[in-house]
Amino acid sequence: MDACVEALATVHAADRYPVNWPDDPGGWLTPDDLAMAWIAAEGGAVLGHVGLTSDAEITRLFVAPAARGRRLARLLLDAVRAAVHTPLKLEVSSEGAAAIALYERSGWRRVGSSRAEWLNAAGEPALLHHYEMTS
Repeated sequence: MDACVEALATVHAADRYPVNWPDDPGGWLTPDDLAMAWIAAEGGAVLGHVGLTSDAEITRLFVAPAARGRRLARLLLDAVRAAVHTPLKLEVSSEGAAAIALYERSGWRRVGSSRAEWLNAAGEPALLHHYEMTS
């Protein structure tokens, strides 16, 4: 868990994800509704992470800045899809342009948008885009 938190800290410093650094980052990575999680690692260092909730929602997806450009986010998403043969969903902040581009290139379909209860970098309720993957 320590290696996951260290990787998450580098992502937060680079991208402000999560927007607000949690008091308990290990707990943030393992929410109560987490069903499964996958990590990409090399030499003991965590390079990326993705979770899946009990209601088939992708959560806590990140790749450490030093490991980007190696298709790890897509490989993590593919690992979830290979393990779970059910429609998947996810949500992403409108500020996550790189993540949105990845999802759309990977065949995710935007099905709606809503406002979050938490604030974005501008101090406003974040705009969340909702995506689905059916196959």
